[in-house]
Amino acid sequence: MTHTIPEHKKPPRGLVAGLALLDLRHEWILTLCMVLAIAAVLAPLLILLGLKYGTVETMRERLVEDPVNQEIKPSRTLQLAPEWFETIAARDDVAFITPTILRGSSIVRIMKSGTTRGQALDLLPTGDGDPLILKNGGIIPQAGECVLSYPAAEELGVKLGETITARVTRTRQRKREFVETPLTVTAILNPRADGLPRIYAPLQFVTDVELYREGQAVPERKWAGSHPHPFLSFDGVFVVLGSPLSRIQTRKLTINTGLAEITDLTAEQFKQALGFSLPADHSAYKLVARGNTIQIDSIKRIKNKLRGQSAIILPFVDNASITINEQETIKVIGLSLSPSKTEQLGLPTLPWNRLDADASFAKQAQILLPTTSTLTKPLQASANTLESTISFPIKSVGQTESDYAIVPSELIGTLKTGNQRRILFDEKQNSFLLARASYRGFRLYTRSIDDVPTLYKYFIEQNIDVITQVQEIERVKILDRGLTRIFWLVALVGIIGGIAALIASLYAAVERKKRDIGMLRLMGLSRNAVFGFPIYQGIAIAIMSVIVAFTGYAALASVINLVFAADLRLGEKICFLPEHYFGIAFLGTTGAATMSSLLAAWKTTGIDPAEAIREE
Repeated sequence: MTHTIPEHKKPPRGLVAGLALLDLRHEWILTLCMVLAIAAVLAPLLILLGLKYGTVETMRERLVEDPVNQEIKPSRTLQLAPEWFETIAARDDVAFITPTILRGSSIVRIMKSGTTRGQALDLLPTGDGDPLILKNGGIIPQAGECVLSYPAAEELGVKLGETITARVTRTRQRKREFVETPLTVTAILNPRADGLPRIYAPLQFVTDVELYREGQAVPERKWAGSHPHPFLSFDGVFVVLGSPLSRIQTRKLTINTGLAEITDLTAEQFKQALGFSLPADHSAYKLVARGNTIQIDSIKRIKNKLRGQSAIILPFVDNASITINEQETIKVIGLSLSPSKTEQLGLPTLPWNRLDADASFAKQAQILLPTTSTLTKPLQASANTLESTISFPIKSVGQTESDYAIVPSELIGTLKTGNQRRILFDEKQNSFLLARASYRGFRLYTRSIDDVPTLYKYFIEQNIDVITQVQEIERVKILDRGLTRIFWLVALVGIIGGIAALIASLYAAVERKKRDIGMLRLMGLSRNAVFGFPIYQGIAIAIMSVIVAFTGYAALASVINLVFAADLRLGEKICFLPEHYFGIAFLGTTGAATMSSLLAAWKTTGIDPAEAIREE
């Protein structure tokens, strides 16, 4: 009698999966052991990963929360131009930067309203986007406002919204002077923000305080003092004498005068340089500085060396020119001479007379236009300076037969200084003023703590010594790297053990169930169908193991966080995992289970249906 094996038909969908799950239920004790074994590997890994993530993130959040850890400040006094701040502020890793002033100029006495006694506080500048203010319960102060650190508010006994008085003192011309200004307290910072008694105010107020303490006036606040007028600078001097100088005399003019070269001028060269003729029987010399400019002191030294020789000293600026009414750029020469000197040169008397280093703008802003000029009044002049074009009014006081326009030497000297230092024309004071040349320091905050090491390295390369919390940040990073290595070492051992156990269990199950699998083949299941039998079982065991492991993790993590709750801030957890980590754990476990079942699945394809018949 022959047995005919029926043709293989495609089994109903889900049949093999259902049989695999029923088999696991049938052998529930073995299944439970396998689930607990895998969960025993997975749960500790989740706890270890939770401790690593929670600990590092707690430390990191504390660093991120406190903007002090994002602060970079210089360790010494610097000289920083305004352009430097613009360059640094444009960097993507800089969240906020503001200039600071010298500590000696930043101490102000703060008095509570209605009292005469006060506290000396350090005054610091702030501005829009200051993280120290915004992340510590404050708002950025505007004009007439300030923010106090917690210790400062405690010492003064001041509350939010109260008005305090800031007194700024100085000693000028051996007299002690002071000014007072009211400030409204708009915020009191969190105690963690600043442990020192300090007051934060807008940068403009802070720089005004510095100017006042240096003896300068602050017209906007009606604080009296001197005005920072530009000094005079020249490229050199022309010397005109009634008789030529000897070689020794010319040599002496280049010793200790700041002038390095001296050249004899012919009458034609003199005419080309100054626009008028050299008087007959006179000699002319051109003295220049080499790669630098000279000031009034150098001119005085030249005069002393030529005392008694009726010398005429004419300071000059190479290629000096101004633009009138934005229409015509004209060459100008500077002449400031007494009537006797102009007579010696054969020139008309100048309306502004001799050179005066302290000349007012009214004297400087005069011009003698060439007779050929067609410029109409009123005149508005402009000239190129270090950073931009400066514009100022100028008064025509006559005409000259010279080829060039003539202005006071003080004017070209001031404009020459403007090519080296920032100057401006103040319409209110009707005067040229020196703008701030540099700042002495800065307050800087990075966008994140991860940017601190990068900026720290940048400043060190620029020879700027800075103080940062880079060591604290590096400690957290080192801890993170160390815990990550430990986790993966432990995880590797656990994963290998779990995979090995699952492979052995599933392979052994196939060996035990050869007869049953052969019977399924005999009943019509194909090799491909029985191939999925151990795979379904492996996935099912993995899913149950993950559920048990997640439950165990949740319970143990709650206990750990409860134990350490006294040492944690509100909302902090010492053992914590983001939700996506559970998804990764689930996919990783089921993936490992699927790979582990492949050997057992391959074993099923080698089972002959005839074995079920032989067993019978």
